[in-house]
Amino acid sequence: MIGFPVFPDHDEPGRQGHGEAATRASVESALHAADDLDAEEITVSMLGSYVILEGFVRRHGDVERAVAIAESVVGQGSVHSRLLRR
Repeated sequence: MIGFPVFPDHDEPGRQGHGEAATRASVESALHAADDLDAEEITVSMLGSYVILEGFVRRHGDVERAVAIAESVVGQGSVHSRLLRR
């Protein structure tokens, strides 16, 4: 019988970089998928377990909207905004 390869669990120690990359990509996708937000100038990064949003938005209320979208992916209280409105 042929066995299947065993892949490491993504949550195990030493694999956090992959988890962070997946989280960052998920938040970026959610921001860009939002019809009511121009996310072209928003950069998503990770600092430990926190998502950091940096860059610029154009309309009043977009900072709050971007944070709400990110929190819908990672959970409330896990997003820090450094966004500025132009």
